[in-house]
Amino acid sequence: MEQDKNTDKQIRDFLSMKKVAVIGMSKNSFKAAHYVPKYLSENGYDITPVNPTTDEILGKKCYHHVSEIKEEIDIVDIFRPSDQVLSVIQEAIKKKPKVIWLQEGIHNFEAEELARKEGINIVFNRCMLAEHQRLMK
Repeated sequence: MEQDKNTDKQIRDFLSMKKVAVIGMSKNSFKAAHYVPKYLSENGYDITPVNPTTDEILGKKCYHHVSEIKEEIDIVDIFRPSDQVLSVIQEAIKKKPKVIWLQEGIHNFEAEELARKEGINIVFNRCMLAEHQRLMK
């Protein structure tokens, strides 16, 4: 699967933003959708879980929808299958994040174009944990 065309400098700039909503965050500690945001939280990021099946993850209030979050969000980090990303991004755009980050293995051209048209940076098919370790350590 192809990857976005962001430069290392752009990815570093994105990773310097600290308020991250994680859509599809999991309670299961063996899933990337749990241990990636946990790692980010342990490395100074303010993580807000979004998952309609639970009320709390890692001791933090879990929202059912990203639109319910009152605070501003810098990055919307998405752990959903590629074919489910369009509706997620349509909702996420309303929060006006600076970046929408589609985790490794996730790519949806139509959804990405929609976000770009709204002036939102897109990262796709990249892991925030791996990129943080590669560029920020």
